[in-house]
Amino acid sequence: MRFARTGAPGAERPIVSGSDGLWRDPTPLTDTIDLELMSSAERLDVDALPVIEPGRFGPPLDRVGKIICIGLNYADHARETGATPPEEPIVFLKTADTVVGPDDDVLIPRGSKKTDWEVELAVVIGATARYLDSVDQARACIAGYAISNDVSEREFQLERGGQWDKGKNCETFNPLGPWILSADEVADPQNLGLRLWVNGELRQDGTTADMIFGVDHLVWYLSQFMVLRPGDVINTGTPAGVAMGSATADYLKAGDVVELEIDGLGRQRQRFRQA
Repeated sequence: MRFARTGAPGAERPIVSGSDGLWRDPTPLTDTIDLELMSSAERLDVDALPVIEPGRFGPPLDRVGKIICIGLNYADHARETGATPPEEPIVFLKTADTVVGPDDDVLIPRGSKKTDWEVELAVVIGATARYLDSVDQARACIAGYAISNDVSEREFQLERGGQWDKGKNCETFNPLGPWILSADEVADPQNLGLRLWVNGELRQDGTTADMIFGVDHLVWYLSQFMVLRPGDVINTGTPAGVAMGSATADYLKAGDVVELEIDGLGRQRQRFRQA
């Protein structure tokens, strides 16, 4: 099942899509996309709800909790940046207010010279994960999957001192969606293709099979250090093809258009403009 939100920014309404692929209006039952709706969807007669034609897609989750990001989680991306593949996941956080809709404009920060793109599989947590005993327990804590663009400003991130947060938490730096696909619809999260284009040119073409640390391992691992709660999102890393790994280092500029997709999870399109 797919869960999304449509409408003007700040006035989105929930929509759901079941077996027939049509978008439907669940507002007779709920006014939000939250984990309670997602967990009860199998008991709802979704195909009996009114059909609706979506407009703008907003972020698919009404209330995002923590955004936990994993750095250098694809071996080819580590190689292109000249980094040694990590022995344990590299973890940093993004704030929830960086999240925008999948087709919303993204702002290039003032003073930015190195704004970069990163197509990523986002994992939406659906049940509390606290000190999980084994990796095998992780899958039961996942509500679904979505596309995330972990936009980054590399100079702020790596050349301005301190931690990565300055280059990761700029305004609009986490387009999410267009929908959340329920976990039961994804047979193998380690077998999904990811692709990203800049101005029509393919820049990233990878697969989640190349993750250094897989989805289940990440959920288990993170639960040893923090409590994962329903509504938290994990950005699981990006494959090779980012500007930082390019010999030409052609970072994003105002007017550029970035498009990205993941198998079964839809497609995003953002125009970048100056803040």
